[in-house]
Amino acid sequence: MKSCGLIVEYNPFHNGHFYHQESSRQKTDAEITVAVMSGSFLQRGEPAIIDKFARTKAALSHQVDVVLELPFIYAVQYADLFAHGAISILNALEVDYVCFGSESGDIQAFKDRYTHFKEHEEQFQSLLQENLKQGYSFPQASTEAYDAIGLRSKELDLGQPNNILGFSYVKAIQNLNSDIIPETIQRTKSGYHDETIDHDIASATSIRQEIVSTKKLTKKAEQALPSETVNQLSLYQQNSGSWHDWELYFPYLQLIVQSKSEQELREIHGMIEGIEYKLKQTVNRVTNFQQWMEQLKTKRYTWTRLQRMFVHLLTNTTKDEVEAYKGLTEPPYIRLLGMNEQGRAFINQKKKQIDIPIISNLQQGNHPLIKIEERATDAYYSVINPEQRTKLRKQELTGPIMIK
Repeated sequence: MKSCGLIVEYNPFHNGHFYHQESSRQKTDAEITVAVMSGSFLQRGEPAIIDKFARTKAALSHQVDVVLELPFIYAVQYADLFAHGAISILNALEVDYVCFGSESGDIQAFKDRYTHFKEHEEQFQSLLQENLKQGYSFPQASTEAYDAIGLRSKELDLGQPNNILGFSYVKAIQNLNSDIIPETIQRTKSGYHDETIDHDIASATSIRQEIVSTKKLTKKAEQALPSETVNQLSLYQQNSGSWHDWELYFPYLQLIVQSKSEQELREIHGMIEGIEYKLKQTVNRVTNFQQWMEQLKTKRYTWTRLQRMFVHLLTNTTKDEVEAYKGLTEPPYIRLLGMNEQGRAFINQKKKQIDIPIISNLQQGNHPLIKIEERATDAYYSVINPEQRTKLRKQELTGPIMIK
């Protein structure tokens, strides 16, 4: 069965994601689409608005065939490490294609730029480190270094978020010496960071902002969402009492910073250059998460970088843990969240062909990455009332989700 990988967050699954799935299937002539999806926390350092299981149900209901979980250790990271984790899973499953959305829409531009990058990689790394020393944020330092080696072009603007991720996917395929064939489709109508809903295809950012700010599913939000996503958002709010956003976690973060010493904070992944001292200085001056972020944000510490730091603080993820596992060339296990009948046939076939275990619940393995995943799950559900938290947490011990 010809298969196409999709690297996604589905936060939440919206009409643009359905367009991506359908277009990817058509472009690659794939019989099976395999989505590698972030779990409880996302690449930009945010809690998912609804949990991974509700998002899986929405995706499967709109023709995605298999949903796999991107391990937490890769999910809340900069583009290259995020891409490495996702591509390594698709490569282990011997998926034929990966198709990603981009502002460019031209896969040859990505391939050409990769060739150029490899020819100037040593110069790029030197420029990147110099820019970081001068106080640039990592994204800005990377963009400046790309410019300096002549990597950015009219055909491929590596200042655009989806182009950056796409370029990281192409790099990961090459670095893993993978046979996966990359393809891309051009994003339509909305930009990645657009904050308003102007069409039936809107950015996930604008949809979340509409839902969280109004605390309800408005008609404006619903126009950009497939029916099953609307259903899953409604059911999740009924079952848990709320949708997830950073403000719910503020008291927990405040207590953690108050309780830990500077040395203990320094061990957390993302704590660099003395940010732990600024956390201690500001922790008792703020009364909500937004206010805290505004106090901490600087030219060097971008909003995304700070949010990722807070995720690792909330989940007690240390620098040593990330260093130990970030360089794995193949996943120690593949976590199956859900599938339809076609997806079941694909997974059953792959189980016979590969040595990596495919697990569907956290009791089926004992790898340290699973222990980290359990901590992330506990942190994610910590803001839900205890009775509902227990019910939602049990989903980690059952599965996978099956849709006919």
